[in-house]
Amino acid sequence: MKATLERERKLTAAPGFRLPVFAGEPFPPRELNSTYHDTGDHRLAMAGITLRYRAERDRGAWQLKLPHGEDRLELEFDGPPRAAPAAVLDLLTAHLRRERPRPVARLRTHRSGVIVRDGDRELAEVVTDAVSVYAGRRIARRFEEIEVELLDGDGADLRRIVRRLKQAGAADGDSRPKLLQALDLRPPSQPPGPRRSAAAGEHVAAALREQFEAIVRHDPGTRLGRDHEELHQMRVATRRMRAILRAASPLLDPDWAAGLRAELGWLGGGLGPVRDLDVLIEHLRADAHRLGAEDEQGFLPLLRSLDAERDADRAALADALRSPRFVALVERLDEATASPALRAGATSLRRLAAREFRRLRRAVRELGDEPPDAQLHAARIAVKRARYAAELAEGSVGAPARAAIRDCKALQDILGDHQDAAIAEERIRGLVRPRTAAPGALAAGRVIERQHERRRAARAAYPAAWRRLERSATGVFL
Repeated sequence: MKATLERERKLTAAPGFRLPVFAGEPFPPRELNSTYHDTGDHRLAMAGITLRYRAERDRGAWQLKLPHGEDRLELEFDGPPRAAPAAVLDLLTAHLRRERPRPVARLRTHRSGVIVRDGDRELAEVVTDAVSVYAGRRIARRFEEIEVELLDGDGADLRRIVRRLKQAGAADGDSRPKLLQALDLRPPSQPPGPRRSAAAGEHVAAALREQFEAIVRHDPGTRLGRDHEELHQMRVATRRMRAILRAASPLLDPDWAAGLRAELGWLGGGLGPVRDLDVLIEHLRADAHRLGAEDEQGFLPLLRSLDAERDADRAALADALRSPRFVALVERLDEATASPALRAGATSLRRLAAREFRRLRRAVRELGDEPPDAQLHAARIAVKRARYAAELAEGSVGAPARAAIRDCKALQDILGDHQDAAIAEERIRGLVRPRTAAPGALAAGRVIERQHERRRAARAAYPAAWRRLERSATGVFL
């Protein structure tokens, strides 16, 4: 599999437009034949995903483009043209579920252009595409566009090249992928959130749907495993949905909510160990690096067992995400968040959040002067639940909730740093064996001391952070 981060800009121009002269060299004209695949309701295209088989001369390959922030990640796979490879279908499980993609459009693109250079660097590819959309053997539609795709250039290079093209007569073009232009489809716009005056159930439904969409959006990147942030965001969405179901329980059918929470707990149980080890290993590597080259070389071999453990946990997660149980969960969440099982009640979201803040206040007051690590961890969980409940209530409470949410985040970060340090120390002690070489044991001791310092700093910081949160929550949730 070949992977490329696609950073491009689309422009348009009147007939007869000629590319300005750039430093670089033109490439020979190309003819690209692309067959796009999707579900009958164009589910992939509506999610910003492109799946196509592209052939040029005697060679063809499957190309999958996934949203990646403002850019797109392009993956290329070998395989026969009739059916997408299994590896591609696996990445699209949350979108396809039980469907298989089928051909939805056939495009032929005549491409000409230039590789823009700066010395030995290939900054960007600037091309003019003349696209023909086929219906059988008949050309049903034609359109042209100019694309600037960065190669080794950066954002400043992209802006400079686009400015040069506009000076030559080009203008901002249709930013939609070619398939959406070919089918004349528009990606769905983000629906507005509920009004502040809307019923509490409407806010709960919107929040649940938002988290479901985040789970589906980050599932391909989680499976791919190239960017740890994808797994992190999928886990966060899973946790948030469970927290919403818990906080809003008075507004929801209890059996319906309990069943969803249980299945989300199963999913979180697969995501959590991998994410925790990603964080732990990254932190320990950074700490070892700060010790200097000699201690770093002594400590890094101790991390091999953690790397192996993460590989095993990631393999278990991959199995879970390929299971019929996961597909059933996605289908269930899609249906459930489209029409939540609400029950009548006069409880407001502010009152639901206030309940979580009262629980948090009790947890903090029970900490004492030197609370054990486990008690601080429990307080962190209480902070997280209060924060999620406040975020749920923000749509109806408005600006007064935002300060409390901000201060929840700050306290959660402090207590989270304490918990991470406590776990790191425990895991480091488990890595050191009687037969561990002296340089490794010495470096481990120094890394452990860094965890002690992190815990001391967090313990010193959390009381003031709690006082700030208590002040901002008073009159709103307390």
